[in-house]
Amino acid sequence: MANITAAEVNKLRQQTGAGMMDCKNALVEANGDIEHAIDILRKKGQKLSLKRAEKNANEGIVIARTTEDKSFGILFMLNCETDFVAKNQEFIDFAQNVVAMALELKPRSVDELSALKINGRTVAEGVTDLIGKTGEKMEMSHYEFIESAKVYAYNHQGNRLATLIGFSASEFAGLDQIGHEITMQIAAMNPIAIDKGDVSKEMIDREVEVGKEQAREEGKPEEMLEKIAMGKLNKFYKENTLLNQEFIRDSSMTVGEYLAKADKNLKIIAFKRAMLGA
Repeated sequence: MANITAAEVNKLRQQTGAGMMDCKNALVEANGDIEHAIDILRKKGQKLSLKRAEKNANEGIVIARTTEDKSFGILFMLNCETDFVAKNQEFIDFAQNVVAMALELKPRSVDELSALKINGRTVAEGVTDLIGKTGEKMEMSHYEFIESAKVYAYNHQGNRLATLIGFSASEFAGLDQIGHEITMQIAAMNPIAIDKGDVSKEMIDREVEVGKEQAREEGKPEEMLEKIAMGKLNKFYKENTLLNQEFIRDSSMTVGEYLAKADKNLKIIAFKRAMLGA
């Protein structure tokens, strides 16, 4: 068995960020070969990932960002188990690097993102390396993008909530302010769709059935149930579809009315929202 020195252990620890005993044990197993020891630690990370698969990874970081010309934006969430790890600078830097690379290369899915390389390692391998260093379950639970004439991003303080929105127009006075206000609206009010027509039939059917059952439980006549349920559905639309929500900056108008007041031709192409623990 190789004689492992404290200097060698510290060198491996500096390279990997793993714990002292983990580094020493890996070097012993690798007979002093640092490169082999690094592979052992990475394999340990993979095992930890599987071992801790049942753990909840509800902490982490959420980042929304756009390209400089605001024609492309992404929403990315990297999860871990504890707030302590979520605030670790290496964890934050890794997430920021992934976002920067995604904005440059524009992957179209989590799988494409996972396969991209940072410093010779794929993003997926980078996550595994972090697992090996922290001992926590981690996952890239959220990656979405919007590509349109103009995209705006909003990051709530603490990076626990972020939103993204794409508009049909690219240039007119006040668009930057509108983009900021509507991304904040999405953060605060959590709409499920842009407009009534964007709500799925399954969700509509469910809301109608719930409305009918509530009215029935209240003793309303059977012939009135459909009408009552439709009234409840309209309320659902007002509360949950972006264009029909009350505008949080001015409750005298809806979001749709606010946009029309600025420019009747301005359309929302898409929006995204992600929140830790949601």
